[in-house]
Amino acid sequence: MKLYTREWGTEDRIAVLIHGIMSDSRTWHRVAPRLVERGYRVIAVDLRGHGRSPRGSYSPQQWAEDLLDTVPPTPDLAIGHSLGAVALALAADRLAPDRAVYCDPAWQTVNAEPPLDLSVFARFKSATREQITAMNPRWDPTDVDVELATLRLWDPQTIEGAKLIAAADPIPDRPRSPSLVQLASESFLRHAPTNVEDLRDRGLEVRVVQDVGHCIHRDNLDAFLAGLDGWL
Repeated sequence: MKLYTREWGTEDRIAVLIHGIMSDSRTWHRVAPRLVERGYRVIAVDLRGHGRSPRGSYSPQQWAEDLLDTVPPTPDLAIGHSLGAVALALAADRLAPDRAVYCDPAWQTVNAEPPLDLSVFARFKSATREQITAMNPRWDPTDVDVELATLRLWDPQTIEGAKLIAAADPIPDRPRSPSLVQLASESFLRHAPTNVEDLRDRGLEVRVVQDVGHCIHRDNLDAFLAGLDGWL
């Protein structure tokens, strides 16, 4: 499936950005210009079931295949957030980015205790501006506007695909591309010390960004970029 994309910049180096569930490519509206300043042409996708991309059946493998059908192979950098990190992980060996970054990846829900209740995402589709602001007090008002707009277009049936993350076994192991896992210290996902050590044992670099929630790039853009030092 060919995905809708947004692009910034005209440089030769390519950065691919992949959003999380309920969102779309607009979530990167402040990140992309900062990457352009660093010499990238930025390509951000709307995953299947999000934004302006087609609807259909949903699974982690389908989101990964859609990436491979849409973005150029061997990009210089690929960044996936949450669900986007799962899609990137499953596509990475074939996409073969020079560097892969997994931002607070949704694979952290695997084996969570207690299990994460994904039904809360469906209820969030009708969230008000006041609710979004209360849940994300660090966000710029523009990011609240973006969240409201992306929720209107998001297909809640994608939750059924997200339920298949554990069965997809997306956590990279001895990845082909140098890979960084960026975790949020205040994420609603659960990052047990044993999980962090397991990621490092698999050959992944792990960095924890302090004083931010799940959407690191929206909570504190400068901290998000600082957490990518040496990877951009």
